[in-house]
Amino acid sequence: MITSLCLFAGLSGLAVPAHASFDAGQEALQDYARARLADSDGALAESLESYRRALALDPDSLVLALRSYRQAIESGDRVLALRAAHRLDRDMALPPDGPLLLLSEALQKRDLAKARLLTQRLISERHFAFLAPVVESWISLSERKYVPPALPQDRDIAALTRRYLADHQALQYLAMGDADNAMPFIEQALSLRTNTLPGFRMTAASRLADLGHKDAALALLNITNKDAAALRQTIESGRKPKWQVRTAAQGYARLLMQLAEDLSGETSRSLALSIARIASFADPAADEYRIAVARQLLAMDHPQFALQEMAAVKPRSVFANMANDVRISAVLAAGDQDRALVMAQAAAAAMDADANDYARLAGLLSRRDDFAAAADAYQKAIDLFGEKPVPWSLYLLKGGALEQAGRWDEAKAELEKAEKIAPNEPIILNYLGYAQIERRQNVDSALALIEKASDLKPDDPAITDSLGWAHYVNGDVKKAIPVLERAVLGAPDDATVNEHLGDAYWAAGRRFEARYSWNAAYIYADDQGQGRIAKKIELGLRPDFAAP
Repeated sequence: MITSLCLFAGLSGLAVPAHASFDAGQEALQDYARARLADSDGALAESLESYRRALALDPDSLVLALRSYRQAIESGDRVLALRAAHRLDRDMALPPDGPLLLLSEALQKRDLAKARLLTQRLISERHFAFLAPVVESWISLSERKYVPPALPQDRDIAALTRRYLADHQALQYLAMGDADNAMPFIEQALSLRTNTLPGFRMTAASRLADLGHKDAALALLNITNKDAAALRQTIESGRKPKWQVRTAAQGYARLLMQLAEDLSGETSRSLALSIARIASFADPAADEYRIAVARQLLAMDHPQFALQEMAAVKPRSVFANMANDVRISAVLAAGDQDRALVMAQAAAAAMDADANDYARLAGLLSRRDDFAAAADAYQKAIDLFGEKPVPWSLYLLKGGALEQAGRWDEAKAELEKAEKIAPNEPIILNYLGYAQIERRQNVDSALALIEKASDLKPDDPAITDSLGWAHYVNGDVKKAIPVLERAVLGAPDDATVNEHLGDAYWAAGRRFEARYSWNAAYIYADDQGQGRIAKKIELGLRPDFAAP
């Protein structure tokens, strides 16, 4: 909860217009206070409603307009977001992403003159200047005077613009019905990105099919993705998909969604959500952008709002399977593991179930400590690859589930399959090595695996801990201690790392330091670990108290 002092500071910024009655001003203050309190508790629905009422009562307040703008963007109230944005813009107080919202409004209304002015504003304000060449080219297409996007003179801006050029030149040529000129740009866009870009592929394929280039459309959809596979079936049957990018507003929405994906790292989640939301405002019929918004909401711990977004995606949507994935994640994030499991089981039982469906089911089963069933689900995911190469991660996950189920010999075989596919993958080497160290099996070869993992990823505290513990188990306490100390510096709140260091200290005769480390481990350990560590703190290290 926010402090009363902070709340008072916020209230003091409210303007009560001279013509408003005292009661109206008091009501606006109360609504604002309720909104701030709900905001601090993460109650978006209550917060938004209070901001909406407060701004209606006090439309001249910049404080209210700014708060309303942010909450409306976050929760998807386009009308309130625009009302607040226009209010802020009148006093030159619009946040840096605000012009993007105003530009979406202008493009939706086909007010191209205003859209051009707002695009120039992006350049002058510089925050999103790298988007301007692409936006200008979409506007020129709408004006029937198409000019391809050109890189800016500023090299820093040009480097960012280049990331989006190929995708949009491809879509612009497709919008004009020119598949021949579009194809080189499609190939370039796919070569520049490391992922499979299902959304871009589906967008381009839909338009290619509409233009009669069926084979080219089908080739784009030859990826492992259920929504792409469903679209492929639609095109093979002779039907032409309706979902395409043809207008400036649609092209702009796609550009913003790409930007939101690029910004979706941990330090930019709020901005990524804002950009994704504006994309969905620009093209409200595009389910792909709703899904992008829902993912950002999930990343910001708003699963209920993510579920509200997914409620608008119909079962027959082009992105129905992608939406279902997000629904299951949102239900799980909301704390309903039982419902999430039922949904995952239904997806895995469907005729078009793929490896991702079984892997997700396995993960949920592991959460319930049903490791044997999880291993079976991972095997079903593996089986679906047939003659195709199986990702090493599936063997690693299956091996981990089998180990947790107490079936070590089977687990080791799966982990070794993963190592054979990816012999330089630190997580595999560390897991396989540490699991053997835990069992005091093949200690020398297990130590070699962990040393290799550490060489590949020297700054990983978990791997560093494994290496130190392997030295300890191998009888080299002197070598183990500095390695374990380095691991504790990297993960000071890890119970296992602190307990390992305590055991090594004790073995070296450093009893005071051992108990200090064990006390640190006790703070972060689970109930079972605390019971074992408490005995060590009281009685010292004995064979039956040793760390696993």
